Amino acid sequence: MNPGLNNAQQGPAARQAAMAEQVLAEGSATAAELAERFGVSLMTIHRDLDELERQGIVRKSRGGVTAQPSGVFESNVQYRLKTMRAEKAAVADRALKLVEPGMAIMLDDSTSTLEIARRLRLGEVTPLTVVTNFLEAINLLSDQRGIHLMALGGDYDPLHSSFLGVSCVEAIEQLRVDVCFASTSAVRGGYAYHQEQHIVSVKRAMLDAAARNVLLIDHTKLARVALHRVVPLSRFDLLLVDDGASAEALRDLDEHKVTYEVCAKPPTVTKGSDDRAGAT
Repeated sequence: MNPGLNNAQQGPAARQAAMAEQVLAEGSATAAELAERFGVSLMTIHRDLDELERQGIVRKSRGGVTAQPSGVFESNVQYRLKTMRAEKAAVADRALKLVEPGMAIMLDDSTSTLEIARRLRLGEVTPLTVVTNFLEAINLLSDQRGIHLMALGGDYDPLHSSFLGVSCVEAIEQLRVDVCFASTSAVRGGYAYHQEQHIVSVKRAMLDAAARNVLLIDHTKLARVALHRVVPLSRFDLLLVDDGASAEALRDLDEHKVTYEVCAKPPTVTKGSDDRAGAT
């Protein structure tokens, strides 16, 4: 008996939730694979994928679906939360050393800066003012003693789990912070890039509101471009990247006179010979 039949009997909402979970975990899937797993027709699968795409969870491609980013589309935040965790942790550990008690810092809506918020929950750097538009970070820090949390309002965007739009930009423009920690989707040729214009305007406003700017990226973002230029890398006082960065990608940073640091990932503790270092 096909185990997917049980999924089909649960109804479209439950099936779509299970389908989204699978695609977010694996990154992509074909329609045929999903039809076999869930025991429904290809026509039903395509209807389900249309709905998931409408919700901004996945993107349909020829013959299947993907949660992975492209030069035009950014990944759903739930997918980004699952990827490159060790790499993001490495740059966040280094970034945290730049934060001192009494500072006001700004965090953008990236999962890289969310790792900074996770470390701030330990309460080792207080008092501190944290400004952010990222709901994930707001939820993490909302009950943290010693942290004055300022949540930036605006139009809520479920794809990014953040507040965006003109009202968010205007709120940022009224502030001045010591350091802004931000991330972008791609870095190449002396520029930082992002896929979506409404995200770009918020990031630019954040950088303008800070005395010092720090860019956090994992190595997969180097030597890539996306649709919109955010700012030249010269706008950042420091770029932090994990030690998976290739020599060629680092040469590109050197050629454009970018100040950067390579952050070593902590050694992975394995329980058996089949465990993979850096698995997320």
